[in-house]
Amino acid sequence: MTLYGIPNCNTVKKARDWLAEHKIVLEFHDFKKHGIAAAELSNWLTQIPQDKLINRAGLTWRGLDEQTRISITSDAAAIALMQSKTSVIKRPVLVKEGIVLCVGFDETRYADIFKS
Repeated sequence: MTLYGIPNCNTVKKARDWLAEHKIVLEFHDFKKHGIAAAELSNWLTQIPQDKLINRAGLTWRGLDEQTRISITSDAAAIALMQSKTSVIKRPVLVKEGIVLCVGFDETRYADIFKS
């Protein structure tokens, strides 16, 4: 199982703290250090609509020029954007064996995913 995100993101910190508190060990994939493969994003987009995967309320999205924002109409355009500006991806993304379990952090959802 892998948690994708950026270490200094407050939501990622909350997720990592929750996981540590519940003694759940998993791999952490830092978008800033390792980027993200187009194939991975393509797989995610088969499961999650791009309006849920791209954080359109975040600073990175709001910092884009209007032309760039309106050009994100296809999955290919969304993938190119997410690869060039990983901070635009809603975080964290929790994935197990290629299946997206959760986008963002929701304590109730995590408790349900990890119930024993």
